[in-house]
Amino acid sequence: MQYDVIIIGAGVAGLFAAMHIPKDKKVLIINKRETFKCNSFYAQGGVALARDKDDIPLHIKDTLNAGDGLCDKKAVDILSKNSRAIIDEIIELGFKFDSDKDGNLLYTKEAAHSCKRILHAGGDATGRYLHHFLLQQNPHAMLGNARVVDLLIKDGQCYGVTVLDHRQSRNIYAKNVIIASGGVGSLFEFHTNAPCISADMQGLCIMKGIELERMEMMQFHPTVFVDSNYAQKMLLTEALRGEGATLEDENGRRFLFDYDERGELASRDIVSKSIYDYCKKTGMQIYLSFSNFEADYFASRFPNIYKNLKDFGFDVPSQRVPISPAFHYAIGGIKSDLNGRVPSVKNLYAVGEVASTKVHGANRLASNSLLEALVFASKAVEDILNNPNQKDFIEFQVDDEVMSLKEDKSKKNQLRRIMWENASIVRTKSSLNGALEQINVLLNEKIGKLLKFRLLTAKEIVLSALARDESVGVHTILKED
Repeated sequence: MQYDVIIIGAGVAGLFAAMHIPKDKKVLIINKRETFKCNSFYAQGGVALARDKDDIPLHIKDTLNAGDGLCDKKAVDILSKNSRAIIDEIIELGFKFDSDKDGNLLYTKEAAHSCKRILHAGGDATGRYLHHFLLQQNPHAMLGNARVVDLLIKDGQCYGVTVLDHRQSRNIYAKNVIIASGGVGSLFEFHTNAPCISADMQGLCIMKGIELERMEMMQFHPTVFVDSNYAQKMLLTEALRGEGATLEDENGRRFLFDYDERGELASRDIVSKSIYDYCKKTGMQIYLSFSNFEADYFASRFPNIYKNLKDFGFDVPSQRVPISPAFHYAIGGIKSDLNGRVPSVKNLYAVGEVASTKVHGANRLASNSLLEALVFASKAVEDILNNPNQKDFIEFQVDDEVMSLKEDKSKKNQLRRIMWENASIVRTKSSLNGALEQINVLLNEKIGKLLKFRLLTAKEIVLSALARDESVGVHTILKED
């Protein structure tokens, strides 16, 4: 069976790509678990965009400033200049962003933005609403509860994938493959990602000789409720701080102004590092306070956060909530060009969080991620449709490598601790080298292929961090005596 396009991942990037492929094309979307178990579903804050032509230079400037000198200016131009048209397209198809009683779109502001330019839906459920909407628009076949375990590549061309489906491996062939599988959250002990986001495709690309880049650029969200038994921790969106929530220590002191004149509205890498440093110096617990909110407004503007925190026993907005930074977003990823193409392999594309378009540089500007997924998914499909693939069919033997062993689970947990303790918010050469040594030990043990994917990705993050001597953006490396 051969498809025109296989899409790996059913988040916003994968579904938006599918939506742009004509119904007469044979398309298969492969998702590892249930469709809602993706990072897109959990995106709270919203979608950033340039509101109009006059806002484009400002949006570009804010994105470049957040990226700390490492953004690709062309990529940022594409992101911003296409943003209004992409959002208008979604609205014309029937998607409802939050609006006032007169139908005017409600924009909000988040850290490091120079104005209110972020649209949201369902209050604090933008990702969930957008993901559900795109699922409704999808005209193509989906294969659920299946995971891609190999890319069928020969002579620099991709011919399809191997999937593990009901514990059986089989090959599925395609003229083009789009990787839209998301980030690396499960590599870290504390993270906000969907539980099944486990760096499989990044590790697989390393095994296939496909270049990853900027893997040291891992973004940690500063305000996460981590005091729960779930692997996925509860994100408290940056929009809360954009609309008046404050960070304070045990004594109620707003300490962030010690670090940056913008206080709570500094970029999230600065806020995360400030929390880390302040906790280390004082030993205090940090809290997110909602005292600036009226109760009714808080419940209507952030309904899911309100409900979830109530379920945890917090009387919000009158009661403050203990928070900690946690891993949130992979800025680096599979090297791709401005059309989503993977340069070293024909007919292979990467879009969304799994990709590195260099649009985020060293630090992603808040709410640019959903926009990036939409814009570059559209560019990838445009490139596919404009360049029909005439390659000959080649059959591949199914790989029968062992996928997992009983002992792998404890080793996954060990890896999470290694990465959190040694390669998270603040790094040193010695801690990174210690992590590298432990990862290499695990790689040399008897392990399944799925764990190997994780370990290879983790190793690449550590090696990339070791290779960058200077702190920039989210990569903070301390000098040691």
